[in-house]
Amino acid sequence: MPTVLDDSLLDDPARLAEADRGGLLRAAAMAGAQVRATAEAAAEQELSERLDLGRPRSLVLIDRPGVSRTLTRLLASLLTPSCPVPVVLAESVPAWIGALDVVFAHTDDPGDRELAASLERAARFGASVVLSAPEDGPVAASVAGKGVLLAPRVPVPPEMAFPRGLAAGLLTANALGLLVADVQALADQLDLEAEKDYLARESFTNPAKALALRMAERVPLLWGLDPVAVAVGEHAAHAFAAHAAVVCDVEDYRQAMARPALWRSAQSGERERDIFADPGDGPEALAKRVLVVSVRTGPATEAARYQVGDLLPGADLVVPAEEIEADEVIRAAVLALRFEIAAVYLGLAAGSIGGAGRYAPVTA
Repeated sequence: MPTVLDDSLLDDPARLAEADRGGLLRAAAMAGAQVRATAEAAAEQELSERLDLGRPRSLVLIDRPGVSRTLTRLLASLLTPSCPVPVVLAESVPAWIGALDVVFAHTDDPGDRELAASLERAARFGASVVLSAPEDGPVAASVAGKGVLLAPRVPVPPEMAFPRGLAAGLLTANALGLLVADVQALADQLDLEAEKDYLARESFTNPAKALALRMAERVPLLWGLDPVAVAVGEHAAHAFAAHAAVVCDVEDYRQAMARPALWRSAQSGERERDIFADPGDGPEALAKRVLVVSVRTGPATEAARYQVGDLLPGADLVVPAEEIEADEVIRAAVLALRFEIAAVYLGLAAGSIGGAGRYAPVTA
């Protein structure tokens, strides 16, 4: 069911702060600090020197529950166009792992024994292991003395640790010569985004609040024009489910076009909402909101935008390249943060999370 929004809460900073008992907005604003702290930890651990092994046979990204799943998929989408080695996504270390391979994993569950056993096997067979995880527990112990552990230095809830894990993955790819990502510039841009999305800024100047309003009382369809955009959409879907109890459809736009019923529903366009209708009843509860997401630039992306714009003239375009002068790594991370903060705002205003100020339907 689409989320019903108490939109008055979004422009009432005092009520927002009171409702945010879990401090999620504050945690989201520390995204840049997470990236800087991770870079400092990597420098102290001499990550670049320890991974100066020549070109690896493969880079294995371990996909665990939580933000690990979305950040590893984003890393894979950023790497695969030009990566000179295979990038493997797996829930556990493959049986063929060996001394020429590099394994990267992120988790906020220090007791994940399946992951611990998997990483221990990787280290035993000589693979280089980089782990972003808490410093206590079986997972950290599995790589003690055998791998690089990047422990959190900025405490945030697990669902807000995406920037830390992404930074650790980017630093690993940098050290292997598989990607060029400026993590300090990334931290600066995340700070700027957090400033734009600050709770005291009104909805018409706050991109995260505006995004929350666009997705409220609708079924969001997040359709990407490129693999990086699809990966960002997957993180957005995770955030909206985690914070706002909103289920999003995420798909590559070409695959979306191959699903006739949903595509026709999206093409029908936005209808004017009946202000007298019960928000939980009738066809309005199934109204769609199409957000066409594009992170990459170039002729292929422009052609896709033209095609989708022609077929879905009522769709919202989410194109960070039009406002963020940076590479696709930074654009993707900033957009992921914006979606994350929007999800928190939507959850607070709809009563999915938070305390005081929870939405409550008027009763007779």
